[in-house]
Amino acid sequence: MTSQTPIEIVTAFLDAFVCNDTAGALACVDDDIAYTNVSLPTIHGKRKVAGVLGGVAKKSWIGFNYRMVNVSSDDAGVVLTERVDELRFGRLHLQFWVCGRFEIREGRIAVWRDYFDYFDMTKGLVRGVTALALPAVQKPLPAPNRDYLASGL
Repeated sequence: MTSQTPIEIVTAFLDAFVCNDTAGALACVDDDIAYTNVSLPTIHGKRKVAGVLGGVAKKSWIGFNYRMVNVSSDDAGVVLTERVDELRFGRLHLQFWVCGRFEIREGRIAVWRDYFDYFDMTKGLVRGVTALALPAVQKPLPAPNRDYLASGL
């Protein structure tokens, strides 16, 4: 995995999460990962992150998708992402802006921190509920990217 760039590691992680490939996503994270959705408690350790990812993957009516808006990295292995994340609960799809910060150490994600705005998330909820009756209100995100499977993860 160390032959991958930090951006490729983060993208492979997110793509695996989208495809409910918990093992593939966990292959990208460090044993001592710290995962924070800012304003919520930090989750420490690969086992606990596996519980979050696996919890989503085990329920067919819950899903995750994303659209990358911008991504950049520095020489220290810090990757910044600007994304539109989509959480699916059955037919209800919530789309909202997220800024992510990932620290890559020795080819693995050691820190994953997502920032989002509760007001934007609330607007996403309103759009999602409205789209249940009027689908034109919300454009679906593209189908999950399964190209990461060809990368050998």
